[in-house]
Amino acid sequence: MAVASSRSAPSRSRRKLVNVVMLTLTGVSAFLVVIPLLLIFYHLLSAGAGALNLDFFTQLPAPVGETGGGMANAILGTFLLVFYAGVMGIPIGVGAGVYLAEASRSPMANTVRFVADVMNGIPSIVTGIFVWAWVVLAMGRFSLLAGSIALAVMLIPMVTRTTEEIVRLVPKELKEGGVALGLTRWRTTLGIVLPAARSGILTGILVALARIAGETAPLLFTAFGNPFWETRLNEPISALPLLIYQYAISPYDDWHRQAWAASLVLIGLVLMVSLAARFLIKNPYRQG
Repeated sequence: MAVASSRSAPSRSRRKLVNVVMLTLTGVSAFLVVIPLLLIFYHLLSAGAGALNLDFFTQLPAPVGETGGGMANAILGTFLLVFYAGVMGIPIGVGAGVYLAEASRSPMANTVRFVADVMNGIPSIVTGIFVWAWVVLAMGRFSLLAGSIALAVMLIPMVTRTTEEIVRLVPKELKEGGVALGLTRWRTTLGIVLPAARSGILTGILVALARIAGETAPLLFTAFGNPFWETRLNEPISALPLLIYQYAISPYDDWHRQAWAASLVLIGLVLMVSLAARFLIKNPYRQG
């Protein structure tokens, strides 16, 4: 017994040492992941906070070469582009994701899943050129509609794959319970599966919307930009990513400051959406 105890003591010490080392490495890795985000926020705050004022959120851009002005039209344009993209893309993405989860082994589902994965890997500028060729040229003009379609094309595969994974996590006992109660398959999906997966699906949708809100390349070929107020679907429209690009490559120092301020606002919007996805959406089956 004494020999066994003497042998187990070094083993326990070794396990404790390995445990401490691995916990330390994972903690350092997590910290290294956070550092770039903190550095980005610090630089944006130091470079762009000084240009944030009431005019920035309420005024139109100043004429070329003049100081002052704001990006109110671009802020509105970003919201409109993301809103219409969501209206077009979210129903398709959620429907496709539910289909992939419910008919996961069918040849059609495998094809749709492969196409969604390929679309997720397509560079955004290629999506912009595609929509330019099929929508902008057909309409004969750049427009809010074309920009929204480009963003919706990017949104659909992201929502599709997220929805599929979330629906697959729903316990099969819930589905079997619905069938046992005499519900058809589609009634079980709509009445039991989707409510159970609602929180995860909404979280994925919000993250996808935040992802497309910062896209610039597709909008260069579709929405194009507009220095004035615009809400019509068939007219060009401005957006924060477009003005950031335009101001960043300009030779004017004041525009450079406003580009940093717009970057700060844009990343702030993305952060708020991400926080909403994390804290505001709760599991309907969670107590409290």
